[in-house]
Amino acid sequence: MEKGLIEVLMEICDEKGISPDVLFDALEAALVAAYKKNFNSSQNVEVVIDRETGGIKVFAQKTVVDLVFEENEEIELEDARKINGNYELGDIVNIEVTPRDFGRISAMTAKQVVTQRIREAERGIIFSEYTEKTNDIISGKIERMERGNVFIDIGKIEAMLPEKEQPRGESYELGQMLRCYVSEVRSGTRGTQIIVSRTHPGLVKRLFETEVPEIGEGIVEIKNIAREAGSRTKIAVYSNDPNIDAQGACIGPKGTRVQNISDELRDEKLDIVKWSEDPTEFITASLSPAEVISTDIDEEEKTAKVVVPESQLSLAIGKSGQNVRLAARLTGWKIDIVTAG
Repeated sequence: MEKGLIEVLMEICDEKGISPDVLFDALEAALVAAYKKNFNSSQNVEVVIDRETGGIKVFAQKTVVDLVFEENEEIELEDARKINGNYELGDIVNIEVTPRDFGRISAMTAKQVVTQRIREAERGIIFSEYTEKTNDIISGKIERMERGNVFIDIGKIEAMLPEKEQPRGESYELGQMLRCYVSEVRSGTRGTQIIVSRTHPGLVKRLFETEVPEIGEGIVEIKNIAREAGSRTKIAVYSNDPNIDAQGACIGPKGTRVQNISDELRDEKLDIVKWSEDPTEFITASLSPAEVISTDIDEEEKTAKVVVPESQLSLAIGKSGQNVRLAARLTGWKIDIVTAG
């Protein structure tokens, strides 16, 4: 191995973020296997690469014994001390056995090992980079669709949007830009796999955090989210500043903030609910946009009986029970709606 090749390897290590020791250790281990295969040897050997000159040497390793039974593995004490007078029984003696044409084999092996290590390093970098994006939003272009799954080009890798993570009724086209929530990053034999979602409540949360500065600044908090993707979401918000209206901040001037989020979610309805420590107030607010006459709660059973005007009953319950179902999930209370009278 020429010195120039060592310099190239060091540059590769620096560029790809690979430890030189890791690369050279892998090379030496691979060269041991290559030596045994090409020279039909079963003896214990060690390959040493000079980190400065690139020189490669193969050493047969033999144990110092009184009487030799296995010539490939053992050496008598008397013979060992001819090499070095300090050897004792049980020591390991390295005897150079480097073949003349080992350089050609070394070059081929080095190429294979370096290629493999670069691939592994790049996989590690990608896995680390996208692991940090878990629970965040990424954007990309749809490049293909197979068996109901959508594959998105996000730069160094593609992400998969499984069919089960797609809101009902949402359609996609090749070349379309899409924003998704990173729900899982997996590392396997085929490399890093990014699983994204358009149904996860976290997508709504991150969109609000991006769109509403007061949330990013910690003035407004998102307390909880209940979502039926593609149809309706209820989000409970609270302001730590009495001078800032949490709902108003999320809605934005002329409703621009909430409209931008709704557009991103393909016109999904968004109910912004004022969170309260008082369960009566919170449950009442959670049934928005329906009007509530009164709310009676049973803290022991964690149930609430909500009275609404007869004209508001269908609105409070919602289509197929959606409004009350989301309100119950948002508040954590079982809600029973009745009319006045």
